[in-house]
Amino acid sequence: MELSAALFGRRTIKDFKPDAVPAELLARALTAGLWAQNHKLTQPWRFAILGPATHRALAEDFAAGQAAAAGPDAEAVRAKAREKILSKPCVVAVSQRLAGPPVQRREDYAAVACAIQNIQLAAWAEGVGMQWSSGKVIGAPGTYEILSLDPAEEEVVGLLFFGYPARVPAAPAREGLAAVSRTLP
Repeated sequence: MELSAALFGRRTIKDFKPDAVPAELLARALTAGLWAQNHKLTQPWRFAILGPATHRALAEDFAAGQAAAAGPDAEAVRAKAREKILSKPCVVAVSQRLAGPPVQRREDYAAVACAIQNIQLAAWAEGVGMQWSSGKVIGAPGTYEILSLDPAEEEVVGLLFFGYPARVPAAPAREGLAAVSRTLP
């Protein structure tokens, strides 16, 4: 796939076919992340590829947290939250190694975001879709324990949900370059 086709054609995928993503394909996509720019070559990214037991544990923990705040609809909320995670054929947790002064941590976060973009484009080029989830699930009560992470040493930046798209959404409208840029003298 041409770079411009990947850049302009890529979509966030939320609905996946149940087919597994081959380990070799996932490894190629994650390797693309290693080539993201990062100031002073800190290489702050860490990837945890979730196996079936960890995937289920994460889904159950997230579901329990969502149900606890749901009131009378707790069981329906629990089932929906569990399915949200379990419907993703492949999950990779991406974390940032926390090191250095605040300016380095900010640069490292940006580098991790660049790595995620590389990963997403590499997967897309091979027909695999991805969703970067950085919402409630990464802050769920047991996420760090389930992922065997020390929050003083690493911060979860997101979960990457991979799979073959069941549906590719239409391109959302974007502002034109003129609306977000200016030329200075």
